[in-house]
Amino acid sequence: MPTLNKIRSALAGAKGRGSGSPSAPPPSELRRLRIALTVYFALDGFVFAGWVVRIPAVKAQTGASSSALGLALLGVSAGAVATMMLTGRLCARFGNQPVVVASGVLLPLSVALPLLTHSALALGLVLLVFGATYGGINVAMNSAAVDLVAALRRPVMPSFHAAFSLGGMLGAALGGVVAGHLTPTRHLTLLAALGLVVALLAAPTLLRHHLPRAERSAPRTRPAQPAQPARRTAPTGRARLLVAVLGLIALCTAYGEGALADWSALHLTDDLGAGAGVAAAGYSVFAGAMTVGRLSGTTLLERLGPGRVLIGGGALGCAGMLLGSLAPSVWAALAGFVVTGLGLANVFPIAIGRAGDLAGPSGVAAASTFGYGGILLGPVAIGFLADWLSLTAALLTVSLLAAFAAAVAWATRHAVLPEH
Repeated sequence: MPTLNKIRSALAGAKGRGSGSPSAPPPSELRRLRIALTVYFALDGFVFAGWVVRIPAVKAQTGASSSALGLALLGVSAGAVATMMLTGRLCARFGNQPVVVASGVLLPLSVALPLLTHSALALGLVLLVFGATYGGINVAMNSAAVDLVAALRRPVMPSFHAAFSLGGMLGAALGGVVAGHLTPTRHLTLLAALGLVVALLAAPTLLRHHLPRAERSAPRTRPAQPAQPARRTAPTGRARLLVAVLGLIALCTAYGEGALADWSALHLTDDLGAGAGVAAAGYSVFAGAMTVGRLSGTTLLERLGPGRVLIGGGALGCAGMLLGSLAPSVWAALAGFVVTGLGLANVFPIAIGRAGDLAGPSGVAAASTFGYGGILLGPVAIGFLADWLSLTAALLTVSLLAAFAAAVAWATRHAVLPEH
């Protein structure tokens, strides 16, 4: 109950923070805020992965066919994409941190809803709710991370996304371990309870200290223009255009993540003759490489600057997926997946963070909508192209879009990306 009261008071007081700018908390409080926000990123990945490993059991429970299950699962992406812009407006009105806490409480509660369903239609409807909470917490967390990055004055955005990746890997591993010992009902109920406890424990830190809104970077034309505070100016038409460009870059790289999640194992088995155990490692090595890349992202950004990391990451992702798609052996393909993961690791965090710099929570919401649309589009597009051409040819689109993202980043680097 105390936490709920804090949420209410934070929401009620958010409007009153309009013109006054609270000073940044001292370094010790910033560290606590960073830890608390990192916990929410990890919680997001952990809960989502815990749900994913139980999809086969939920399919059996509902008696859904494969095609019906596929349509029901679209509810997650549809709910997320539909909620992101609304969440951006809520963050702008009430503040990022209260929305993070509210979404963090709702996310673990919603993961238990599929247990209540016994048909594909009902499953799709509850997954809309789960997707809505998933999309909401992602926009709110990234918006809060933009403010915290500005307060810390260090490019630590990739570290938050590394926490999401680590949480996902832990959630998937733990889910695999308990799958043979716990029923889906017990597993997801325990997951919901654990997630709720973690969210409530981290909530007071986020609600106690309000970060000042990060000043928006004005889109640079020829001479650099002074940045205007986000609370005083609405995004200009040029800022919205640049946010769309960043969203397109996020889409191109998220497309690859979605495609590899669903199709890497099939490529290894059908095209290269790998066994089931080796094929299962396809997405694992990709996800592991992304985690390593994001853990080193802050150092790369400090040494190279966001422009070089963004452009180089897209180019490296392109090269890695060329190898992963065209390699004649399983191990060469796995090496290609590793290179792809390292290349794409920091592109999405940089694009989302820069969109927040330009347009605040609405920019994060818009770019995230593009990005998660790419995760939704990737597996579907790969499936159609594999039927029309071949799976190898279809996976080459991941390489093409990574190259396109690098080219777009290079062409717009003076307007979109800050100087190193």
